[in-house]
Amino acid sequence: MSYLVPSEFVTKMVDAGESKIFMSTRDTLIRAFMAGAILALAAVFAVTIAVQTGVFLLGAILFPVGFCMLYLMGFDLLTGVFVLTPLALIDKRPGVTVKGVLRNWGLVFLGNFAGALTVAIMMAFIFTYGFNTDPGAVGAKIATIGEARTLGYAQYGTAGWFTIFVRGMLCNWMVSLGVVGAMISTNVSGKVIAMWMPIFLFFFMGFEHSVVNMFLFPFALIVGGEFSVMDYFIWNEIPTALGNLVGGLAFTGLTLYSTHVRTGAKRPVNA
Repeated sequence: MSYLVPSEFVTKMVDAGESKIFMSTRDTLIRAFMAGAILALAAVFAVTIAVQTGVFLLGAILFPVGFCMLYLMGFDLLTGVFVLTPLALIDKRPGVTVKGVLRNWGLVFLGNFAGALTVAIMMAFIFTYGFNTDPGAVGAKIATIGEARTLGYAQYGTAGWFTIFVRGMLCNWMVSLGVVGAMISTNVSGKVIAMWMPIFLFFFMGFEHSVVNMFLFPFALIVGGEFSVMDYFIWNEIPTALGNLVGGLAFTGLTLYSTHVRTGAKRPVNA
């Protein structure tokens, strides 16, 4: 597997965060667009498997194929840059500023959303034969997911909003471990194995991923899901994205950085 020790791959995390901040607008948008599109296709793939087989576990097992592909290609998800770019700021890398971090987040959000929305439109067209028929079992399932994960939370008010927020935290705790997994090995098989495990866990547990939701909810709206665009943003995308930011940075980025880069002082040896 050619495993890198934590002190090595955490330094790679900081380096990666720095490089993303200084990346051109063009490259940032292209890489984010492709990441959103590929993850959206993986979501359709997983839901299709779950509906056709009746075994959600099988869909969850195979969903990480999309995540692995996009990271092997060097594309970027919002959930990943939430974790990596702040580390470059905390590490005081030259030229790295809060404005630079926020710029990166904004561009990656736009690119991810554009990619996921493009696939949502394409898949809706395919499932409905050019919007001339019902979307079928898979399309209907995605529409019900959209309703359940907006109006289903809204009925609980503030408690529902924070439920999504916490699910978003738990999601990016796992997803960011997948991002790190791409850095802990120098060969493809090692990277894939390391990425696969936490992504499988997050998907099967039904945690909230902001980029996956950029596909699910627009698709559900296109095929007739009974909720509004504002329902989607207020009762899912906003709390999910905030939860993704807090969970990934707190549970993965800062913990790894604080104990493998800025390590604590050694304990004195008693005479």
